Amino acid sequence: MDQALDPEVAVLDVKKSAKRLAKIFATRAVANDENDRFVEEHYADLKSAGLIAAGVPTELGGGGASVRELCEMLRIIAGACGSTGLALSMHTHQVAIPAWRWHHQNAARPMVEPLLRRVADEDLVLLSSGGSDWIGGSGKAEKVKGGYRITARKVFTSGAPAGDLLMTGAISEEDGERTVLHFGVPLGAPEVTVLDTWRTMGMRSTGSHDILIDGLFIADDKIPLRRKAGQWHPAFQMIATIAFPLIYSAYLGIAESAREIAVGIAGMKPTSHRTQSIAGRMDTALTAARLAQNFMIEVVERNAPSAETVNDVMIGRRLVEENTIQVVELAMELAGGASFYRKTELERRFRDIQAARYHPLQKEAQAEYAGAMALGHPVDRIF
Repeated sequence: MDQALDPEVAVLDVKKSAKRLAKIFATRAVANDENDRFVEEHYADLKSAGLIAAGVPTELGGGGASVRELCEMLRIIAGACGSTGLALSMHTHQVAIPAWRWHHQNAARPMVEPLLRRVADEDLVLLSSGGSDWIGGSGKAEKVKGGYRITARKVFTSGAPAGDLLMTGAISEEDGERTVLHFGVPLGAPEVTVLDTWRTMGMRSTGSHDILIDGLFIADDKIPLRRKAGQWHPAFQMIATIAFPLIYSAYLGIAESAREIAVGIAGMKPTSHRTQSIAGRMDTALTAARLAQNFMIEVVERNAPSAETVNDVMIGRRLVEENTIQVVELAMELAGGASFYRKTELERRFRDIQAARYHPLQKEAQAEYAGAMALGHPVDRIF
């Protein structure tokens, strides 16, 4: 049995810590949201609780939590503060992916172990450039002696103010081919600037600012992966399979908390068939979201990333998106006019849940990918 699935005590500690911190985060969420303020205090608390290193194997100094346990952690935290849950999910999946490789790919251990040890020893916060670095890639990598000179602007970089290392890439055009190079970017480098750009409808406290990379040198031996731009690679099948159950746990947590608020408000009103119907539709949608989320986790637990697991995870991602949005909309309806007041904290969850729409694969690409799989057509350029 894999160590990450074995030590029950460590697993319970992760969940217990998440519940304890969620109570604290809930008291700060309103002010942070209203002032577009990054959840900096929450990152300090997450480090103190060991949750930054929760996904690192215990042999390497971390919490040893599995993907399922990490999803539970993120769901609990996002129920209290959606911004913290989502930002943490971006770091957590960047830890969970090398941890999965450490457990399941012996040949990869020498490559991923140093990073995992640093996360555990230094509370290193990893950033993802996410959608801006999807299958097509972004940014320019110019070949120079000994490596590449990188120029890029990365958007949607959640947790940027707290980040230490940006896991990203850039496109090199050599011999008529576009190749995406993958590497880590130290946020402390003088060529790297976090731009204050995050002013949004929802998820206002994630600190998902643009990051400008202006002439950063990356040595050849610091580029662990090279792949064709605009085409699925086995590494991205692994990334997509593992990352999205974690990311969408945050949205499930938001929907669950919206449901609890709405039921509390509705419980103070006279009973009616209308409110019963709305509540029933809300709980039906929530159950659908939970089932889809659990399905995504089960796909990860197959431990066999492929084009097929990407398809299954993206179907689950789409179902979680649609149903969590529906849950929050119905929660607003169930609570009635009270939901329009900020003090009920439903409107913040309504704004935050909208972000579920914008992660890959968005619905048209997801439907095309699923359709191609069903018909036996190639999917390597559908993203």
